[in-house]
Amino acid sequence: MSSALKNPGPKAVVTTPSDREIRIERILNASRDRVWRACTEPAELAQRWGRGNKLDVERYDFRPGGQWRFVEHSDHGVHGFGGSYREIRPPERLTLTFGWDGMPGHELVETLVFEDLGDGRTRLIATMVFDSKADRDGMLQSGMESGMNESYAALDRLLEEQA
Repeated sequence: MSSALKNPGPKAVVTTPSDREIRIERILNASRDRVWRACTEPAELAQRWGRGNKLDVERYDFRPGGQWRFVEHSDHGVHGFGGSYREIRPPERLTLTFGWDGMPGHELVETLVFEDLGDGRTRLIATMVFDSKADRDGMLQSGMESGMNESYAALDRLLEEQA
């Protein structure tokens, strides 16, 4: 199957509503239930998160208070990420903490809102809250946007393949 999409969603919109926040909004061409599964089922997470790189799901305790840990293997090395789930309201809302092994002690809180647009599409809104403006700015300068767009492209492919 071609990796070109027939109807790709519009590019993600990244804003900074406050000194400690990043907000990302993206329209996806799939139902809210389908997008929820792609964002919460380990086998599907590995496909979209890894963006084609090998991803080990080392820990996945999907419940409030449960821990998660993924390790991505890429041309740029091995990178571990982890955190805990704070709120799970299928298929509407997911809140979790997120940390990267490369910057221990700089955990953020991310909330994902899955909005049913009523036409078979879903608006996914991710809001990341950082401990400080410096942490937020560091994330913005880290190449986050290119990695995020690669992840959304992988999510688009996953959703299209299983449509």
